[in-house]
Amino acid sequence: MPYTPSGFFCDRLIRERERRDGEGSLNKPLRFNGQDFNTLRQEYLQRKNLFEDESFPATVESLGFKELGHKSNKVKNIVWKRPKEICENPQFIVGGASRTDICQGDLGDCWLLAAIACLTLNEKLLYRVVPQEQSFSEGYAGIFHFQFWRYGDWVDVVIDDRIPTFNNQLVFTKSAERNEFWSALLEKAYAKLHGSYEALKGGNTTEAMEDFTGGVTEFYEMKEAPKELYKIMKKALERGSLMGCSIDSLVPARFETRTVTGLVKGHAYSVTAVEECKPSQHKESKVRLVRLRNPWGQVEWNGPWSDNSKEWATLSKAEKEKLQHQSAEDGEFWMSFEDFKKNYTKIEICNLTPDALEDDKIHKWTVSVNEGRWVRGCSAGGCRNYPDTFWTNPQYRLRLLEEDDDPEENDVGCTFVVALMQKNRRKERKMGANLFTIGFAIYEVPGLMHGNKQHMQKDFFLFNSSKARCKSYINLREVTQRFCLSPGEYVIVPSTYEPHQEGEFILRVFSEKKNTSEEIENRIEADHPVPAPASAGEESEEDQQFRTIFQEIAGDVSTGWTELLLTNELKNVLNRILLTASVQMDGTGRLNLQEFRHLWNKIKQWQVGKQVPLSHFFYCSISYLLMFNIVSFRLNNQLYDIITMRYANENMNIDFDSFISCLVRLEAMFSKSVPHAHYGKYMITRSVCISP
Repeated sequence: MPYTPSGFFCDRLIRERERRDGEGSLNKPLRFNGQDFNTLRQEYLQRKNLFEDESFPATVESLGFKELGHKSNKVKNIVWKRPKEICENPQFIVGGASRTDICQGDLGDCWLLAAIACLTLNEKLLYRVVPQEQSFSEGYAGIFHFQFWRYGDWVDVVIDDRIPTFNNQLVFTKSAERNEFWSALLEKAYAKLHGSYEALKGGNTTEAMEDFTGGVTEFYEMKEAPKELYKIMKKALERGSLMGCSIDSLVPARFETRTVTGLVKGHAYSVTAVEECKPSQHKESKVRLVRLRNPWGQVEWNGPWSDNSKEWATLSKAEKEKLQHQSAEDGEFWMSFEDFKKNYTKIEICNLTPDALEDDKIHKWTVSVNEGRWVRGCSAGGCRNYPDTFWTNPQYRLRLLEEDDDPEENDVGCTFVVALMQKNRRKERKMGANLFTIGFAIYEVPGLMHGNKQHMQKDFFLFNSSKARCKSYINLREVTQRFCLSPGEYVIVPSTYEPHQEGEFILRVFSEKKNTSEEIENRIEADHPVPAPASAGEESEEDQQFRTIFQEIAGDVSTGWTELLLTNELKNVLNRILLTASVQMDGTGRLNLQEFRHLWNKIKQWQVGKQVPLSHFFYCSISYLLMFNIVSFRLNNQLYDIITMRYANENMNIDFDSFISCLVRLEAMFSKSVPHAHYGKYMITRSVCISP
């Protein structure tokens, strides 16, 4: 009869945050590094001192770790200064935040600045990220704060206003107005979130777009873009979506190459408007235009519809005013939609609601968020090319309950977007981390298995092809794709391309109609009940022989409480019967006769009772997941993660000594459990722990 454990705890692996009173929401963001802006500002105002942020100090460590590290000549002449030391009358924002407030400095973070430029187009979004009522006059204490979406939570990041300078000029992002500093301080807060300024070098515009909005991004390659791309772009901007684009370069992105038309390859641009106009020579049709911005604040397109091109002479004054045309070297320019498609290779749209792309209706989308991790040797199974391990990846059950309200569409089904994001890789760059190549596959659950919450086994994936999958595995922070499937139950399997790559991820599912998604967790069970204590009576011949062996090692057992020290003494006993183990039953480091008898009976049961040759146990790698099932323990992903970290060696093998030790602790855990009790994933007590 199955038993479930009463408690099992490990702080290190609790993946889901506790949302007390809405913590992590936009209205109550988490305090990054535990710093509270209002408390700190009030404290320093009372002290009449300026805040200095010890968690992101004005040192080389905050600049970087390699090109901006201690050995770099670039950092030798950098001086950290407050705005009041740089210019007279510094202002947080001058005349409202605008696209021209963002000019790139000596840091390869054009992807970030392109996203900031997009952010200025939506005042509501902007002031979520850049809280108002911050200034260098009233209430000034050298402290500022900004808010970002970070893996499912909103966080409030506090900084001081010391900024890197060289010859009294800002080294990194700056505004066209010398005395305006909101963009430079926003960049600093984002650098703090990721560990250093250098961590921001190189990236994808969508990464910052999502961190500013909590939205979901979809990509379009220009070669494969839908016919209605112009309409899609226009609708996206009207609904507040952020949009970026770029031109692929054959050389690494750090070698940004300027073309003869003034465009830059390997460089991120913001799309700030799409409009139609009617030149005088075009009597019948309108011309579709796209407005873009170079984060450098200079270097513009010089082709048709550029700032000083002849095409503008064909427009009326009213048309020019509608398009806000001006001739200035500010990095912003217009070009025709046709030239836009010819010159740019990809466009990224970060939607606040995914439905903004495909129809004219506004829907409320259901969003479900799951956090998980790939653990080397346990739940990092790689892609479908590795059938022996693919099934060990985390699995998420998706239930699509209602069809879309879209009678005009031929494909009737449930529209949803899957977004798989790997976590913390940018922050861990200084330790050598790079982005994994990630992706996911979706499998339909057969009707007979509906409601079955057990982890799908290897055979399921060998004999069932995926119903849908991401277009490709790619080394981006997030992989997203839109699908339309019939109502039913599905399993989403997120993975890295290769097995044994360890990392954390967040899986989000957006759907037009109601959906539920949750991680598939095996119920924690053991098939065998804990045996009752043996009744008193005459000893059998086997009992007498067992007592004799124990007495040779442990001494007099007449009292029944003589104890056997573990490790070497136990090994001596077990070596006599060709075993090696190091185990502990009651936490004291000793076994009495009854405990040792119980241990030996369990070892015989685990080995012989299930007809498993002992040699199979000595060095088992990924197959040890099956071994626990063989010996009648069914565990969930969290427990397998804990066991892996506690007992596996550097090669992710578990030897017999560790395997027996783990089984004994599991046995002890189940002995304290209640029959048939079911405990939720995070309803865990501290009474028993797998790790001593």
